[in-house]
Amino acid sequence: MIRKVLKIIVGFLFKLLSHVHVTGLENVPQNGGVILAVNHLSYLDAPLIFVVSARDDVTALVTSKYQKHWLFRRLINGVRGIWINREEADVHALKAALAYLQQGGALGIAPEGTRSTTGSLIPAKTGAAYLATKAGVPIVPVAVTGTETAVRKLLSFRRPHITLRFGKPFHLPPLDRKDRAGSLQRNTDAIMCRIAALLPPEYRGVYADHPCLRELLHEESLEAEHV
Repeated sequence: MIRKVLKIIVGFLFKLLSHVHVTGLENVPQNGGVILAVNHLSYLDAPLIFVVSARDDVTALVTSKYQKHWLFRRLINGVRGIWINREEADVHALKAALAYLQQGGALGIAPEGTRSTTGSLIPAKTGAAYLATKAGVPIVPVAVTGTETAVRKLLSFRRPHITLRFGKPFHLPPLDRKDRAGSLQRNTDAIMCRIAALLPPEYRGVYADHPCLRELLHEESLEAEHV
């Protein structure tokens, strides 16, 4: 009940106060476990994905520091949000997230682990890659732009333009038992480069010159030539 009401209210506010453009939503599987991996620019990113997704089981990993706010805590619990302590390796949260994915849920994760203060991608943590390989679920990369300046524009009585691009789902290769840390990092970079490929160049940050991103952009250019 809380989920439906919240989705209606938040959706109405986004429609009233901003211009939201969404592409690629059809890339999100209609059922089964999936990770929505998104860049993180603002507090608005998570509720925005919650509102635009056609699935009614989308939830997210949420930093535990917000649990002290009773209203926020109630709302997050109402949408089955998973609290995570980002200051340590929160094994309990990872187990809860893994179970949710294995049960067929859709889980939104910001691999960077925190909001970017630069307005572009920052180095990601390995949690999303770990969960995807452990659960054996696809990842849908999601690129958000415009939320980083949305609040400032609203305060100056301007409606911000926000864009969400959902990329095609993909699976990560299994982790190499002989080089678990290295393969986990490579898979993490693969996720971030998929997100970066959906973003304008000025948002790509530390992944702008990554070989994986260059390869993805080259493949896209070849595909465009044959269309």
